[in-house]
Amino acid sequence: MTTTADIDVVCLGESMVTFLPSRPGPLADVPAFDRAIGGAESNVACTLARAGHRACWVSRVGADGFGDHLVRTIAGYGVDTSAVERDPERPTGIYFRTDGERPTAAPDPAAPGPAASGDATSVPGAAELSEVLYYRAGSAASAMSPATVPPQAVRAGRVLHLTGITAALSADCLALLRALTADREPTADRDPTAERAPTGKGTPTGTDAAHRPLVSFDVNYRVGLWHTAAESGAEVLLELARRSDLVFVGEDEAAAAWGVTGGPGAVRELLREPAVLVVKQGARGATAFVGDEPGVFAPALEVDVLSPVGAGDAFAAGFLAGTLRGLPVRDRVRHGHLMAAAALTDAGDLAAPPDRAAADRLVALDEERWGRLRLGPGWTASGPQSAAAGRPDSPGAQEPEVRSA
Repeated sequence: MTTTADIDVVCLGESMVTFLPSRPGPLADVPAFDRAIGGAESNVACTLARAGHRACWVSRVGADGFGDHLVRTIAGYGVDTSAVERDPERPTGIYFRTDGERPTAAPDPAAPGPAASGDATSVPGAAELSEVLYYRAGSAASAMSPATVPPQAVRAGRVLHLTGITAALSADCLALLRALTADREPTADRDPTAERAPTGKGTPTGTDAAHRPLVSFDVNYRVGLWHTAAESGAEVLLELARRSDLVFVGEDEAAAAWGVTGGPGAVRELLREPAVLVVKQGARGATAFVGDEPGVFAPALEVDVLSPVGAGDAFAAGFLAGTLRGLPVRDRVRHGHLMAAAALTDAGDLAAPPDRAAADRLVALDEERWGRLRLGPGWTASGPQSAAAGRPDSPGAQEPEVRSA
């Protein structure tokens, strides 16, 4: 396994082979599917690697063709997969999905709909929501535990990124996440990333080689995964969030899981323990809290959405990239929005991130020009789109064109 000096972020979690409908419509009517990959944690690792950071993915896959495909594809994005273990007895998970937003309400067991040897998060009658059908029960990744995941693998980077999805996979996976978050230091009234996540190589300043990495946790509340779990998903996710250093959570997730409906400030009151809390507010933007400082809000960008899948993972990757570079909090949130915009304007889960220099120019815009940006498909290759002109900016432009107010 590589050393701390070589890895910026370790992402631990299950990745699956994804089957995407060859045409629009409900899964019951789709005649054929295209194969891809999907997994919140591996999405973050791939996006960070493509953005120039050193990322490692830790997981388990089956000793099967789907496992071969996952490891080969994720490694192809530049991610270190040396800590991925093969399970000769359990299969690699797979799932089928349509485009759309993931539901935050529990599925209605009385409503007609698909069933699977895993979990279903489809909500019949809600056309705007994604229909997702998992076949992951008993998968190789569900066997991750404190006994099967080498400690040196998860402690190899400056940041360890986890999500609530892993906690829902099995009792062993939950035990692993509890072990990985058990030794969190008391919250300090400062941003810990300045000491723990420097931009250069080497052991993080202010720590020794044995010190654990900064723990990043994306709540990722998936109701379909928790409805058969032995423990309450809401309580487990709150526990893990409070034991983490940096937490991502959506307003809708906080409302669905914990009944918090008073905006970002109310979420911060519930989650005082994390040194950094990022509350995602959908199309409005996101607010980041550091210590006891007031929240820093950055509005989201106007985008021409092709698919919402993967946008939350991309946002987390963008914020983490800014964190690794030691950028101001507002700029980290803006980098998150740019990464999310790349995902939203691409049909796949793993969109090409914007060039770092181009992203930095956009992040540095004043509030008015940032608010007037509109991004369309292909913008990461050719520059932001101008709604007024209907064309991409020239690649060498120092400032992007903006739409008319």
